[in-house]
Amino acid sequence: MHVLMIGTTELILIIVVCLLIFGGKKIPELMKGLGKGMRSFKAGLNDPTEEELAENAKREQEEQIRREQQELEERLRFEERIRMEERAKIEAELRAKKDELNQQE
Repeated sequence: MHVLMIGTTELILIIVVCLLIFGGKKIPELMKGLGKGMRSFKAGLNDPTEEELAENAKREQEEQIRREQQELEERLRFEERIRMEERAKIEAELRAKKDELNQQE
């Protein structure tokens, strides 16, 4: 089987036939349209689809919820630690008063 190879002679012949069919003024317009079509196609490949945009929005929303949940858990741990410290402080004061009363007796 012979692989399609275009040589210089064939290329020149194709160009001449195109000039005869379309004329010299029409070819630049055709090439311009072809270039715009290729650019549009490449841009379409790079642009995210509506599904991808929806997935990204959902992922961002889930990440935001996860961050808020972590912040709440951290705040609860902090408040619990403060309550424990206050309780320990009150218990220490009560023990001190109890010891003071025991010493007075």
